[in-house]
Amino acid sequence: MSNAKRESYQTIKTFIIALILALMIRMFFFSPIIVEGPSMQPTLLDRDRMIVNKFIYYIKEPERFDIVVFHASKHKDFIKRVIGLPGEHVMVQDNALYIDGEQVDEPFIATSNQENFKLEMLPGNYSTIPKGYVLVLGDNRNNSTDSRNLGLIAIDDIVGKANIIYWPLDRIQIINE
Repeated sequence: MSNAKRESYQTIKTFIIALILALMIRMFFFSPIIVEGPSMQPTLLDRDRMIVNKFIYYIKEPERFDIVVFHASKHKDFIKRVIGLPGEHVMVQDNALYIDGEQVDEPFIATSNQENFKLEMLPGNYSTIPKGYVLVLGDNRNNSTDSRNLGLIAIDDIVGKANIIYWPLDRIQIINE
């Protein structure tokens, strides 16, 4: 084999390996998502572009206030905030969040006139969130399709955690809460 052919072969082989690695990283570890709509305002804005960490929940469970991407249907993924965890009772009363009867501060929510809500209002009449499920709500509670409409979300339906905004440039940030 001539040097030119060997170099071409090595270049093609390197390109194919890089392509396979990039596809594996996107498929199993990280992927982009575009926020659609106002349901997570003021934390996330319509058309924000984010990175979804798809690997994190293989090594740990979702935590309260994580921003997650989940399969809302076969063809649609939603982005919301985890509010309730397995074994907990969740209630919103007079604009305050209560977990197991204790008030929990939510500095990120957009509205101060939320509708009252409690876990028992969901289909299934749960008194606590069952194992393998979480309750998610949007930060803009008055304009969000979330667990109040969709029901509890199976942890298996969570794609990953989204906490890095990479576009637009003036909004680049890591969201901690």
